[in-house]
Amino acid sequence: MQIKEPDITKEEILVLNDENFCPDNVCIVSGCATGIGRAVAIAAAVNGLKVAGLDVNEQEAGQTVEIIEKMGGKMYFIPTDLCKDSDMDRAVAEAARMGTVKYLANIAGIQHIDSVEDFPMEKYDLMQRIMLRAPFYLSKLCIPLMKKSADGKGVIAHMASVHAHICTMRKPVYNITKFGLKALAQSISAEGDGKIRSFTVSTGFVQTPLALNQIPAQAAQRGITAEQVVTDVMMGKSRIKEMMKPVDAANLFIHGFSSYAKYLIGGDLLFDGGMVLTY
Repeated sequence: MQIKEPDITKEEILVLNDENFCPDNVCIVSGCATGIGRAVAIAAAVNGLKVAGLDVNEQEAGQTVEIIEKMGGKMYFIPTDLCKDSDMDRAVAEAARMGTVKYLANIAGIQHIDSVEDFPMEKYDLMQRIMLRAPFYLSKLCIPLMKKSADGKGVIAHMASVHAHICTMRKPVYNITKFGLKALAQSISAEGDGKIRSFTVSTGFVQTPLALNQIPAQAAQRGITAEQVVTDVMMGKSRIKEMMKPVDAANLFIHGFSSYAKYLIGGDLLFDGGMVLTY
């Protein structure tokens, strides 16, 4: 079975008329090399923002830059290890030199499939570092920059998941970090006085390398075929039996960043095909 990450066309991207969506303003996107991070970077650039893309994967990030330039946008790639505070310090400082930092999208993530009793603690520490501590630290760095902008406003978004609502087997640390991102969004918003907004996006399974690479491990652990993992496990509770495209998730970030979402303060955009609410 082969399910591959789909290409993104300009026609699929939500484009909004927002005065803050302009080249003077910067959107920082972590995990820009592939998947949802790549899609958010592309969508932000197509909407007129200057994008600062963060990742460790220089080759794939270069492809993101090429895609964006072909669509008439601009992304500056900043090689960044989210496990190193010094890298994040440098990345945000470089982004601030590009323009006014108004938006931050915390997308980067990894996955490990194992039960609580068998979960390797070094993998626990790595996932916590990349998927919870780094979003917190990047937010900490960006909030003062947003407050210094002309209108004192900014938006910080985080890629959560249905696993920020329900916990499934053999994904304990993924579950924990995604629940934590909802708490982070609410904490930022509680302190933001309506000017610094934060929100999460929660989807079901999206056609990204992170999701697609889980299929063999899930099949082996459950003793089922790869096809059964997709139809019975991944999409089993969804009322729509096809995986979401990365651009579909990216469009939710664009809406959440925009002035059309000014009441989205600490909230979660749950677009999951009915997995959670019809569970």
